[in-house]
Amino acid sequence: MIKLYDKGAYLLNGSEIIDETDFEKVTGKIGNPNKEEAKKGTIAYGILEAHNKSDDLENLRIKFDALTSHDITFVGIIQTARASGLDKFPVPYVLTNCHNSLAAVGGTINEDDHIFGLTAAKKYGGIYVPPHMAVIHQYMREEMAGCGKMILGSDSHTRYGALGTMAIGEGGGELVKQILGDTYDIKYPEVVGIYLDNKPRPGVGPQDIALAIIGKVFKNGYVKNKVMEFVGPGVSNLKTDYRNGIDVMTTETTCLTSIWRTDEDTKEFLRVHKREGDYKELNPENLAYYDGMVYVDLSEIKPMIALPFHPSNTYTIDELNENLEDILRGVEEEARRITNNPNIEYDLLSKIKDNKLHVEQAIIAGCAGGTYSNIMAAANILKGASTGSGEFSLSVYPSSQPIFMELIKNGAMNEIMASGAAVKTAFCGPCFGAGDTPANNALSIRHTTRNFPNREGSKPIQGQMSGVALMDARSIAATARNKGILTSAEEFATDYEVPEYHYDDSAYRSKVYKGFKNEDKDEELILGPNIKDWPEMSQLTDNILLKVCSKIMDPVTTTDELIPSGETSSYRSNPLGLAEFTLSRRDPEYVGKSKEVRELEVARKNKSLEVNAKLAKVFDKISNKFGDIKPEETEIGSMIYAIKPGDGSAREQAASCQRVLGGLANICEEYATKRYRSNVINWGMIPFQMKESPDFEVGDYIFVPNIRQALYGDLSDIKAYVVCDDLKEISLYISPLTDLEREIIKEGCLINFKRKNK
Repeated sequence: MIKLYDKGAYLLNGSEIIDETDFEKVTGKIGNPNKEEAKKGTIAYGILEAHNKSDDLENLRIKFDALTSHDITFVGIIQTARASGLDKFPVPYVLTNCHNSLAAVGGTINEDDHIFGLTAAKKYGGIYVPPHMAVIHQYMREEMAGCGKMILGSDSHTRYGALGTMAIGEGGGELVKQILGDTYDIKYPEVVGIYLDNKPRPGVGPQDIALAIIGKVFKNGYVKNKVMEFVGPGVSNLKTDYRNGIDVMTTETTCLTSIWRTDEDTKEFLRVHKREGDYKELNPENLAYYDGMVYVDLSEIKPMIALPFHPSNTYTIDELNENLEDILRGVEEEARRITNNPNIEYDLLSKIKDNKLHVEQAIIAGCAGGTYSNIMAAANILKGASTGSGEFSLSVYPSSQPIFMELIKNGAMNEIMASGAAVKTAFCGPCFGAGDTPANNALSIRHTTRNFPNREGSKPIQGQMSGVALMDARSIAATARNKGILTSAEEFATDYEVPEYHYDDSAYRSKVYKGFKNEDKDEELILGPNIKDWPEMSQLTDNILLKVCSKIMDPVTTTDELIPSGETSSYRSNPLGLAEFTLSRRDPEYVGKSKEVRELEVARKNKSLEVNAKLAKVFDKISNKFGDIKPEETEIGSMIYAIKPGDGSAREQAASCQRVLGGLANICEEYATKRYRSNVINWGMIPFQMKESPDFEVGDYIFVPNIRQALYGDLSDIKAYVVCDDLKEISLYISPLTDLEREIIKEGCLINFKRKNK
């Protein structure tokens, strides 16, 4: 059972929830509580206060204890910082190589990125984790996270709350700010308690708990941009490695970050990893107020499945098996809506044979699935079994070399390989579409983080379609044991206890470069031929003229739709090369339309707009209303409209690709995540919003006068005009901006701002 409280709640002595609306009970237990003082009783408050560099706790200015990036993002971050005056890394900065390592696209350029990362670590004092050594978040759990810390990462699943660390996934621009001495500026976030009670039943794993919570809180935005604080007696009924598996999935709720109460098991995890000194007890005060509360009875949760095409599309496996046709027909309808192509048919109903669902592929991998306890539990179910010689396949990726080494030593890998499963090294590919792409029309079940459209590597734009369902490693192993027939782990559930883990960091000691505080300014930074500098971006002009180049009316637009993952990862270090893929799986005409607008802007700068008669007419209509509007005062740029853009990845390329193509703004109802909106701002685009439905179409121009002045005025009502036969007024607004964000937009991007002020 999962219950969401309608309003806030008090937590008394860490064990009793009192609904704030139950005044009689509240006053009887607590007296007349001071809500503002009780808010200071959360774990989150203590950590945020300790890392805040301003005198105002309502407007936080955070400095982090460590940073982390992987090889899809670190080149762009370091290049941005270099362009802005990078001298050395001021805090430990971990550069892992877990994303590009097996993406064999583009010749030498993957390894060129890795060499760049190593030389940057030497030059600026970083920590470099080579390919196949560890996925980003497992390394951070093993070597960096600790109680009371804060870590910032350029990956959306930067979550180490189960180890007492408030970790946030953001776009690269926010890491650049930290590297260059600036702060992470946010309003003090609301904190929602996640109260865990009782303990899971046999066969239920961390992914089951996570999916059950995601299914309850994603669509209603209950924890959006808030802190999820895990409390209650049920926490101590979970091993820390198990907690990690729940914690990493909190990203899919759209929360800002997470934190858990710590206990002796947290201490033991850190002791095993030779970092007992990083432990301290974290618990809410005897009285703590939460802005919301989620009660989770762990004993009531059953094995879960999240069907394509989102982690919130959740059912119990039993429920799915009892209603296969009705539920799968709904997924097929969603596939038709997503592809919007009558020539592509995603057929799930044909996979039902003898009233059972047959899947073609299974994967246990990454920061969510590839942990020690998950793989051990899967090995226990697979022991002595065969996955069969048919089309069904199982692949297992341990999330780090130390885990792989332990699984070899204790024989678990033998059991897994003997079943017919393929075992591979640490790699995030199955999570973002660069590894184990299933066959056309196939269904893959995965203990990974996401199942967005195309996330498994298929390309509907080229007539391919497959899908991913998320499940726990235990139920994946049960399905594999039944040779691809969807099976709940409860069928094979026992009172299995995961054997003690012995951490051997010898692979890290042999191969990881640890250069923090040992920077060498004379080290040559090696840039391969595909590593390019950022193109020049202009300051914001007094007025702007936006051309609508894409209009997406889906309920949510993911970052994977804005810029695909997968094979495009090889071009992450080449801004112009990567921009060619912008919206390629959602709106293939967008790039061409944006380039045409960019050419108009080049012509404007060169004062040769008279060659474009159509645009001259646009300026005539504007001047008829506003007087003589000079082209030199009016930048021309492309614009995307989406209802709710930015769910998913922290990759700032979803915004930077728009910018290098000449993008000047997004307009939407709301931004799905803070991190995508921050990326839009850091790349110098204006994060407009509007309350009404858009009364404009692709190809229309929108004129926004006096925009520089508007940035420093009332952001709640910014007049803009759709240029048609007449000028049609529309009302835009911008949610509150910090002073720094206003300056970044005015200067044209973070690079420009830092270069001007370095």
